[in-house]
Amino acid sequence: MANTPDTPAKAPAPATITLKHLAAALAESHELSKKKAEEILTDMVGKMTEHLKNGERIRIVGLGILQVRTRAARVGRNPATGEEIQIKASKKVAFRPAKELKDAV
Repeated sequence: MANTPDTPAKAPAPATITLKHLAAALAESHELSKKKAEEILTDMVGKMTEHLKNGERIRIVGLGILQVRTRAARVGRNPATGEEIQIKASKKVAFRPAKELKDAV
């Protein structure tokens, strides 16, 4: 489908930064090997997951707060048929950005 005056062009998707990208940047700025930096970041993610599983909040100054929130069971609708369906209670990870992050972005 060609872009015409009636159809606006889609903006290109922003770049995705992976753990490997972050590890490479940290390795360069802290004189570490890329492998060691990646090990540290992978371990950090594991520790954060462990703390969230235990119901603890994680506060990273300048970034924000991660915590697990419980969503109650509720009634929803199947958008295709309009039929009511029961949605089970679930847990989700919520992120609340710090003021510094909000101001920076």
